[in-house]
Amino acid sequence: MMKKTTQLKNMIHSNELEFILEAHNGLSAKIVEETGFKGIWGSGLSISAALGIRDNNEASWTQVLEVLEFMSDATSIPILLDGDTGYGNFNNMRRLVKKLEQRDVAGVCIEDKLFPKTNSFIGGETQPLADIDEFSGKIKAAKDTQSDDDFMVVARIEAFIAGWGLNEALRRAEEYRKAGADAILVHSKKNNPSDIEAFMKEWANRHPIVIVPTKYYSTPTSLFEDLGISLIIWANHNLRASINVMQKTSKQIFEEQSLIKVEDKVVSVSEVFRLQGADELKEAEKKYLPTSDKKVNSIILAASQGSLGELTREIPKTLLKVNKKSLLTIQIEDFNRVGIKDIMVVRGFAKDKVAASNIQTIDNDLYETTKELYSFYLAREKLTENTVISYGDIIFRSYILNDLLNDSNDITIIVDADYEAGEDKDFVSVSQPYSRNLYLRDVQFITMSSSLEPNRIAGEFIGLWKVSQKGSEIVKEALEKLYGERDFKTMTLTHLFNEIVKSHPIAVKYIKGSWLDIDTIVDLQKAGEFL
Repeated sequence: MMKKTTQLKNMIHSNELEFILEAHNGLSAKIVEETGFKGIWGSGLSISAALGIRDNNEASWTQVLEVLEFMSDATSIPILLDGDTGYGNFNNMRRLVKKLEQRDVAGVCIEDKLFPKTNSFIGGETQPLADIDEFSGKIKAAKDTQSDDDFMVVARIEAFIAGWGLNEALRRAEEYRKAGADAILVHSKKNNPSDIEAFMKEWANRHPIVIVPTKYYSTPTSLFEDLGISLIIWANHNLRASINVMQKTSKQIFEEQSLIKVEDKVVSVSEVFRLQGADELKEAEKKYLPTSDKKVNSIILAASQGSLGELTREIPKTLLKVNKKSLLTIQIEDFNRVGIKDIMVVRGFAKDKVAASNIQTIDNDLYETTKELYSFYLAREKLTENTVISYGDIIFRSYILNDLLNDSNDITIIVDADYEAGEDKDFVSVSQPYSRNLYLRDVQFITMSSSLEPNRIAGEFIGLWKVSQKGSEIVKEALEKLYGERDFKTMTLTHLFNEIVKSHPIAVKYIKGSWLDIDTIVDLQKAGEFL
């Protein structure tokens, strides 16, 4: 791969107008690269703002270097650092260049103001400019220090900002060019490009020019191309966009004291993991760590036809579609996302229609006269060291599955404390009612019934649970015991849990909402909004 310094040099000397975009940490830098930009602007304003401080050299240059190191490590495209005034005199400049090269940063832009600097858009006309000879010496020191011939030093002229006008800008640009600067950045705070147009007319393309059109953003980019600009820096828009979104999200969470309406507006945690390179770590673990025998699998109970009229006349309820995906597909994808690829589906009604390349199936041909416990019994051999069991007609938020997988109890069921009264619901009585302060406390299952007294109901079992290796043996033993009962074929999971708890505890994990059981057409409509 071409060196980052060479990439930046080629952009600055390209015959076409090039663009780089601001980033302020490793994550935003990676996003800039993934978007397609060829380079990154390490904005001083954005880095300082992300650190929660002012753009007045309040962050030391070593603190800026630390941020840059993460940005550089996360990307393969060049970074041009907004190096303020070089953080001091020529000697500070020499050390800065040395340290930037060590971190594979491709170039630095320094401005001809005094240290410590103040942002150009805050009282710029009152800010004194650096002595031309002193600043030229700083440029020469940077160029003499670099060990990579392609490392870029850009000299930023603040004459327009400070109110000096065109002649001073041109005079400084020429002196900095002669001092060895690889490009000149001409800065302006006007809301139109008149400063840039005037400068380019007199400059006559004698050296590459960089601009930052933050204030004159409405100017067509084609004008800059016609003027002969080499590089445009979009200087702070990722930071500003992120502030806007964070303010709105924080306000909504604060006011609603809930994540329900926010979750679908933000990226998934899995996207964060992707940007962090979690997949690469998984592959590295396979290569460098001892192989683990731990496996996780799932059983989906999906034999029922359901009673949604014409909608389930020819297909089982699990194949009802929400936003063009069947309930079964949604569940399978949810399982796959957390690494569960070994999936057994218990089929029944219209079983031939329940098929997919990434599942195994077992058939309950007695689906018309049996309940879910019989279907579960048919799949009992799939109970292994870590097995998640689910009804085939539910959908749920991904965090519920993640929390369940991280639970260390032998048998754990998910209970919704935000339940509604109704018939044929799996109401649960437990050792402790839901509380916002429960957190890590153990909650134990007591009993389950559709006819519990209201004062005993702590929530509703949602149809999702997990067993460990020890738990699977306990469940199998209870299944065999119940199998000897005359009415076994009409039993439900309620009977199983009530049998297990006689000899072994069952843990309860509370949720509040964040799931749906699809029993009616209204439920199906809600599911579309839910997803």
